Amino acid sequence: MNWREAPGVLRAHRKCILDTLVFFAVLAAAAMHAGWNAMVKLGIDHYSSIALLTFMQAGISLVLIPFFPLPAQAAWPWLAASAIIHAGYKLFLIRAYEHGELSQIYPLARGSAPVLTALVSVLYIGDAFPAQKLVAIGCIAGGVLLMSLRGGSDLRRMPPQALIWALGTACFTAAYTIVDGIGARLSGTPSAYTFWMFAGDGFFILLWTFHRRGRTAFAAMQPVLMTGFIAGALSLVAYWVVIWAFTQAPIALVAALRETSVLFAMLFGIFLLKERATWPRWVAAALIVAGVILIRL
Repeated sequence: MNWREAPGVLRAHRKCILDTLVFFAVLAAAAMHAGWNAMVKLGIDHYSSIALLTFMQAGISLVLIPFFPLPAQAAWPWLAASAIIHAGYKLFLIRAYEHGELSQIYPLARGSAPVLTALVSVLYIGDAFPAQKLVAIGCIAGGVLLMSLRGGSDLRRMPPQALIWALGTACFTAAYTIVDGIGARLSGTPSAYTFWMFAGDGFFILLWTFHRRGRTAFAAMQPVLMTGFIAGALSLVAYWVVIWAFTQAPIALVAALRETSVLFAMLFGIFLLKERATWPRWVAAALIVAGVILIRL
């Protein structure tokens, strides 16, 4: 090797390592994300479980905030918007789970987000993707939607309220993905951005909890205290990884890869919640795996 070529080769090698790290880190985050959703579904009271999860996220974040520099000033409007959107996402998710199965609500709530994110990324953020990556996003999004439309129970028998709340959750998912992708890049410190966002999210959920349930809400959380703590920690770490990944790779690709969490959710639904497995769901799983392979190639 010519010594003049060494710096370029070294940079390419480092980029390959970073890409591999991002890839597997986001897959791990997807598993954790599906995990906390399954834990919430197992809870006695969906609202209490997710509210407690949010308070745990906020509490852990407040402990960690002093150890990181403040996000850049340009990121604060995005951070504030993100906290509000995340709170809305959780409130819609609670209502969706009250009316449908995990294996159906979860994929439907996530399936449209990669496509919407890709469109916004291309049109407004300036990200460019080769055809292979666009096909990968399409495979993952299609697989996620197919898993929902043919999973658990047939769409025609899905309660209308479950469909409405799940689609509303999907809109929040796409919104916070774009906002956090931009905000994390502007912040200069994705870790601090994550912690401040979850602290704000916790504040808004706390206000809503007092408004809807008063002080009695906290007594209702006692039976799921440990579950909420574990789910909150899983959710915090999972999204911490994703926000970091937004600063290292195109937002749309990270968003699509994150939605592989539906594979883990499907397994959790089948083996933990005893939900029905059908062949269309396995076809959907194959589509998602094909998309993951195309992203990695």
